Amino acid sequence: MQTTRLYFIDAVRAFAILMMLQGHFIDALLEIKFRSTEYAAFNIWSYFRGITAPTFFTISGLIFTYLLIKAKQKGEELFRIKKGLIRGVMLIGIGYLLRIPILQWFEGKFDNYWLVVDVLQCIGLSLIMIIILYLISFKKTLIFSIIMLSLGVVIFLTEPLYRNIDLSHLPVFMENYMSKANRSVFTILPWFGYMAFGAFISTLFYRYLDRNQFKPSLIVGFLITGFVLIKYSSLLLYELSLITDIELFNRSASYNYLFTRLGDVLILFAIFFLLEKYLKHFLILKIGQKTLSIYVIHFIIIYGSFTGLGLSQIIGKNLQPIEAVIGAILFLTIVYIIALGWVKTNAYLYARLLKLVNNLKVKLNIS
Repeated sequence: MQTTRLYFIDAVRAFAILMMLQGHFIDALLEIKFRSTEYAAFNIWSYFRGITAPTFFTISGLIFTYLLIKAKQKGEELFRIKKGLIRGVMLIGIGYLLRIPILQWFEGKFDNYWLVVDVLQCIGLSLIMIIILYLISFKKTLIFSIIMLSLGVVIFLTEPLYRNIDLSHLPVFMENYMSKANRSVFTILPWFGYMAFGAFISTLFYRYLDRNQFKPSLIVGFLITGFVLIKYSSLLLYELSLITDIELFNRSASYNYLFTRLGDVLILFAIFFLLEKYLKHFLILKIGQKTLSIYVIHFIIIYGSFTGLGLSQIIGKNLQPIEAVIGAILFLTIVYIIALGWVKTNAYLYARLLKLVNNLKVKLNIS
C-alpha cells in the first residue's frame, strides 16, 4: 500500500525545532534589562516563543498517532506499538540523562535536580499513554478519536484544579510529573492535552485524507477554529459559567492560555498545509528526521549537560539584542551542521534500539 506522505508535518516539525533552539538561546543569554514589554521586538519574540511548545507537542501527537493507525492497514500494528513503547521509554531516559551532572557526582555532590521533568519526558510518557488509550479503545479509530478529543478538552478545562496542586507527599520522581514545585519545566498535565488534540487531528487525516475536498476543508476548518479559539474561547467559557453556574468555567476563562495557544497552533497548521507543495525540500525533510538529535545537541551546548559547562554558564544573561540575534543564527547553523552532517537520523537510532531489545529477548529466552 502506498503511504501518502504529509510533507507539511515535516515543515511544522522543522519550524518548531527552529523556534525552540532560538528561543532557548535568546532566553538563556539575552541581558535582563531588554526583557521588557516596552520593546516591541521582545513582545513579538515572546509571543511566537509561546507557540513553540504547544506546536511541538501537538505535531508530535499527530505524527506518532497517524503512523500508528496507518500501520494497522499495512499489517505492521504490533511492530509500530512496540517501536512506540521503546521510543517513549528512550525519550524519558534521554530526558533524565541530559540533566545528570556527572562531574558533580564524581565530586560527591548529589541533589534531586536531575529528576526534573522536561519536554522529552512528557512526550515520551505521552506516547506510551496514547498507545494504552488506543488499545483500550479496541483499536477502533472512531472510539479512539472521541476519547482523544474529549481528553484534550477536559484536560484544558480542568487546568485550574491542578495548576497549584500539592503533591509533596509523593516521591520526588512522581511529583515532578504533575508539579513544578521542584523546578520541572513541563508537566504531563496540561501538556498531554496538546498531544491528545494532535492524536485527534491524526484520525481526521486517517479517515478523510483521500477525499477530494479534504485539504481545502481542513485548512478552512483549522483557520476558523483557530480564530474562534484565539478571539472568543475565553468569552465562551465565561458565558458557560453564567449559564451553568459552574465556577470552573469562569476560572478557566480568567487564565485561558491553553485554548488560545491551541488556536495559534491550528492557524499555523493551516498555513503550512496550504503551502505544503512549496515545502517538499530535502533539507526540511532531514531536519524533521533529526529533531531528537538536534534537541540533544542544542541542550548540551546551551545548558552544559554532563559537564555543567555550557553557554548559559560561560556567557550568562549578558548579550545585547543584536548580539543575541546574530548569536542565535550562528548557533542554529552550527547545530544543524553537526546534526545533519555527523549524527544518524532518529529512525536509525530507534531501529538500533529495537534491534538491541530483540537481541536481549532472544538471549533471555535461551537462558
